[in-house]
Amino acid sequence: MNDSFERYQCQIALPGFGDSSQEKLANAKVLIVGLGGLGCPCAQYLTSSGVGTIGIADDDTVSLSNLHRQILYNPNDIGAYKVDIAAQKLQLQNPSVSIIPYRLRVSSSNIMELISEFDLIIEGTDNFETKCLLNDACVLAGKPLVYGAIYQYEGQVSIWNVLQKDNTYSPNYRDVFADVEDSQVPNCKEGGVIPTLAGIVGCMQANEAIKYITQSNDLLAGKLWMMDVISGRTQIVKLKKTSSPITCLPQVVEFISFDQLTLEREKFQIIDVRTPHEHEDFNIGGNNFPLEELQNYLPVISSISQPIVVYCQSGKRSREAAVIIKKAFPDKEVFSLKDGVGKIHP
Repeated sequence: MNDSFERYQCQIALPGFGDSSQEKLANAKVLIVGLGGLGCPCAQYLTSSGVGTIGIADDDTVSLSNLHRQILYNPNDIGAYKVDIAAQKLQLQNPSVSIIPYRLRVSSSNIMELISEFDLIIEGTDNFETKCLLNDACVLAGKPLVYGAIYQYEGQVSIWNVLQKDNTYSPNYRDVFADVEDSQVPNCKEGGVIPTLAGIVGCMQANEAIKYITQSNDLLAGKLWMMDVISGRTQIVKLKKTSSPITCLPQVVEFISFDQLTLEREKFQIIDVRTPHEHEDFNIGGNNFPLEELQNYLPVISSISQPIVVYCQSGKRSREAAVIIKKAFPDKEVFSLKDGVGKIHP
């Protein structure tokens, strides 16, 4: 602790913090899933505060549209994997912290093993399926999960599934957002987000993690913190447990890039879920089963033995179609074309 005193002296000097809290941070193991707008500031502040081991998991690459809110990256990083760039920069920020990158997309097949070595999980994801998967995995494993979400000018933070003094657990994601998997709320790319909000919410997640690790008595467990950055107003809503016990993990939509699909085209059966007019205007092959009529085509899909790739213009409809197919046929391999065909034919 003596060698690091100068680095951490401002937080050690805090009333009620001291050397004991700094030692707790040094011994903590935290996993951050998603190195985007929330994960970037969260990872930076946990690294700077001296959290001993930080895992970072993401399978995405840096794109130009990320740069306005994902502050770990710059134009020279475009095309590189986020976890690779983030690991390098975080390690430079604080060499005493162990940064463990996981270049992968979390799924029901790897999530339990991934979270097993960590004390606390933080999610910075941008889709409901992964939020539900992380929540359910943490409930099954008995681990706390720091939640964050942003949309346009509004943000939310909470910490789910914290063990209470009476040996019960605080509310989790499904207690608050019971039907979220059926929601049609756009992501940041579709609905927009002001970049400062990502920084505020990501920092609040890091703050909640530090509070949990140092055993603060005033966590956001059983509470939902909300902020509107236009008005500057914040509020905290008390939560109750309402959901049924979680007994298994949900299915998560898997994505495939256009480049990967092109390389392994013969391996897949392709389905275009756009309208017939869109299909006639431009397509990359495959059957045209419009999303609105997809239920009518399930008997045909049931006979497909190859892995299935569904696509649309942006990736939104294809993700919804993949969920429908997976619910009907849980054993089938189903992929949604990442970002759709809009990039190759706007």
